[in-house]
Formats: sequence, C-alpha cells, structure tokens
Amino acid sequence: MSASLEVKDLQAGYGAMQVLWGIDMQVQPGQTVLLLGANSAGKTTLLRTLIGLLACRGGSIVFDGERIDGLRPDQRIRRGIAFMSELGVFPTLSIDENIALGGYFLAPARVRQRREQLFELFPDLAKKRRDAASTLSGGQRKMLGIAKVLVAEPRLLLMDEPSSGLAPVFVKQVIDVLRTTITGGTSLLIAEQNVAFLALADRGYLLDHGKVRASGTRAELEASDAVRETYFGL
Repeated sequence: MSASLEVKDLQAGYGAMQVLWGIDMQVQPGQTVLLLGANSAGKTTLLRTLIGLLACRGGSIVFDGERIDGLRPDQRIRRGIAFMSELGVFPTLSIDENIALGGYFLAPARVRQRREQLFELFPDLAKKRRDAASTLSGGQRKMLGIAKVLVAEPRLLLMDEPSSGLAPVFVKQVIDVLRTTITGGTSLLIAEQNVAFLALADRGYLLDHGKVRASGTRAELEASDAVRETYFGL
C-alpha cells in the first residue's frame, strides 16, 4: 500500500536560518502519526512546508504518488490536505463563518450539509453558531478549529499543537474528540510536545533541532531512550 504522504530529505528554513535538515517520514492511509518535539524542534516549520506556506529548499514531498513540493497551498488543499494552525480559528468571525471558510473549495450546498453534520458532533458549537469565535472558551475554540478543518473531509489533516494553551482536562477532551471524529480513512499528522497524544498514534517521530532523532510505533516510542531523555530527563 502506497503512502498517503512520503517525505524524503526535506530541508527548509527562514532566510539565512536553516531549520529542517533532511527529514524522512511517512504517513500511511488512515494512520495517525505523532510528530513529537520540544519548542523550537522544527515541528511548525515542517507542517508549514508540507502545506506550502514555506518553500521547500531541498528533498521532496509526495502525496498519493504525486510530487507536490512545487505546488501552491491552494493546490495542495484541493488535493485533500488540510492544515489546522495553533490558533485554529478566526476570532472575529462567527462559528458558522469559520466552518464555512474551512469548506471554501466546496459547493455551498455541500458546505451547509457538512456544517449541520458537524454541529451534531459538536452540540456546544451549534448552540452558539452565530456568536463570534472570540466568545468561546479555549477548549471550545479547539473544537471549532477541528470542525473547521473537517468540513472539507480532508484525506490528510495536519495539526499544529492542538493542546496549546489548554488545561489537562481540555487536552483529554481534544484527544477524545479526535479519536471519535477522525473517520473515513483520513490520515492525521499531529505536531505536539504533549506526550499524552501518543495515545492516539499508530506511529510517531521525535524531532530534535530539525532532525528526526527517533521513530517507530507508539510502543517503541514509549520505550524509547530518546523520548525519555527529551521529555523526562532520564
């Protein structure tokens, strides 16, 4: 079975500063893959390069057999890739408007249909659908961010730090929501520094100073000396 996403020798950075140094990784169809790393490890840079917000300086990005590292972000989105940034939502827009924006490339009738389906999954959002996203709690904003990227039914979902700014109880809620809502064969690549997200992962990669330091199954990463050293100082 071919990989949904295959990255080889990827290099990227900002100006004179190189951040990624030869990243190799894969995300198979339907897999959830965790990209672990501390702050400044290069996680956000990697996701921004995958979606096309940052230029690839070397190596290749292949999605479903097609090389996409030369494509614009909108072209990658049309091929089925979605990106949820750390913020995730537009605070001044309503909940309805945020979700509709996530389905920008869909027919209006399909957006309306998907929005109602998502409101069934997120009833707290449905109750406030005309309110600005800025009125939501931190946990509710994360739910809206997830709904916003799911409206287009992506084949590959890239998520940057979904636990950012959340109390532990809301982190667990986000994990539970992802476990129950990511269906239909969607592949998921989550960049996180919170090891609790290993509970979701089929596989993972530990990123350190722009390089892959360790990789493997969830069990292999949980037992990894590199992960223990990075996160627990052991």
